[in-house]
Amino acid sequence: MSLEKYQTELIEHGMTVGALKFGTFTLKSGRTSPYFFNAGLLASGPVLDTLCSAYAATIANALKAGLPEFDVLFGPAYKGIPFAAGTALLLHRDHKIDVGFAYDRKEAKDHGEGGITVGTPVKGKRVLVLDDVATAGTAIRGAIETVKREGGEVVGAVLMLDRQEVGKEGKSTLAEVEELLGGKGRVPTILKMKDLMRWLQEHGRTEELAKMQEYWEQYGAKDGA
Repeated sequence: MSLEKYQTELIEHGMTVGALKFGTFTLKSGRTSPYFFNAGLLASGPVLDTLCSAYAATIANALKAGLPEFDVLFGPAYKGIPFAAGTALLLHRDHKIDVGFAYDRKEAKDHGEGGITVGTPVKGKRVLVLDDVATAGTAIRGAIETVKREGGEVVGAVLMLDRQEVGKEGKSTLAEVEELLGGKGRVPTILKMKDLMRWLQEHGRTEELAKMQEYWEQYGAKDGA
């Protein structure tokens, strides 16, 4: 199965700006990974357009495939803020899907409007959480808790990259988060580790592909392949 145009563009733009790298990297989990995706470097107009277009297309496709409808897109601070804003704009412009967007503060504000969230109020609303890379799923779980605490109902989450790794429970992080949010199909993703491997294969990058395959054999969540 070939990659979608928006997937290929995100991979290639990510590599151009140094956000996606192949090599040797130590993750927070202590694992030594053959690749690393730093979404914080997706910080120019053209690459933000590519990323948010990919988020918007992924969400639109997922809604057709059974993702519940939602009212607010929630981007956890700090990286999630521009990603959620850009995606809400492109959902409206390119897919005629109109939703609000919100994000959290790192510290609660005790003056003005106060509270921990900014943007469209999430209280009583159906919320889709937007996140970048899921390894252990810590950030996404934190975002879900924030929305719930503010009175919102999290109906799903959308990821830029699912590393497709086995978590501490022996299942994939994606499967664990899906379970938390109501089942399969609740966490659509733009890219999976296997998509990066497919791109490497298509471009004849055999050495990097071999290292990715080795890593997959050791840590890959075979249930989510």
